[in-house]
Amino acid sequence: MELRQLRYFVGVCDAGSLLKASRSLHVGQPALSQHMISLEAELETLLFVRTSRGMTLTESGRRFLDHARVVLADVERARHSARHKQSEIAGEVKLGLPNTVGLVATLAILQAIKERHPGVLPQIVESHSGFLQEWLHSGRLDLSVLFEVEPSAWLLQRPVLTEKLCLIGPRAEGATLPPSVPMRKLDAYPLLLPGRGHGLRRVVEQACGEHGVQLNVVAEVDSLPNIKKAVKAGMGYTVLSPGAVTDEVAEGTLSSATIRSPALSRTIVCATSLVRPQTPAAAAVSSLVVEQLRALVRAGRWRASLSPE
Repeated sequence: MELRQLRYFVGVCDAGSLLKASRSLHVGQPALSQHMISLEAELETLLFVRTSRGMTLTESGRRFLDHARVVLADVERARHSARHKQSEIAGEVKLGLPNTVGLVATLAILQAIKERHPGVLPQIVESHSGFLQEWLHSGRLDLSVLFEVEPSAWLLQRPVLTEKLCLIGPRAEGATLPPSVPMRKLDAYPLLLPGRGHGLRRVVEQACGEHGVQLNVVAEVDSLPNIKKAVKAGMGYTVLSPGAVTDEVAEGTLSSATIRSPALSRTIVCATSLVRPQTPAAAAVSSLVVEQLRALVRAGRWRASLSPE
């Protein structure tokens, strides 16, 4: 199996047809077709379903595509590392951000990278913390901001800050939340929360379970914007970090209550893989991410407490 076959395979997948791929890859269509046939023969499985309208991946093809992207990304990391000069930080860096963190920190991180390392091309991926952890493990990400998880032999977690979570509700006459709500009274609120695989859901359920609080979850929604829309519409309440609803609270469309006795909190870390070499560009971005998250807290733009350096 050759690297160019993997590049051609990914190119065909992205283009959706041999004709389009041959134009973007600058490879003749017959030669490209033969490469795909040879790759299928070597793998002893069909990667594509071929029709008059183009080529679609089989289930085997979809699984192989994930691995092909990781291999090519690792090759690119190795190339940048070998070419790196002490005075030069350059190359692509894939950074994962949880959705709620992205709302607060994306702009600051992008501006810092542009100012300090203009040769770096950041590729920011926003998703749930659990998905980001999986993609970091597989090599699809160079580093990621995560909500702290159990220690793992492959994962390096650098604690950055700890934020308190709040109960979020609609802001309407007779429905506005009080300044604070005891954890034991959370069972009185119909909650809209992400699915059980989501890091926030695990934090909330674990803390409440330890204190005998049975949550009333009326819907599971894995979209932060849609959760906020549903709460605004009066369909229930949710639990989020204050930073995720800063604009809505300021506009008067949502209300926020601190959860107390005890407080409900989560620690945010900057995570990298211990089993994959880190490029100089990824190391530089990792330092910038930690720096910018801390700066947001110090500036009062993120209500949180800093972890020890």
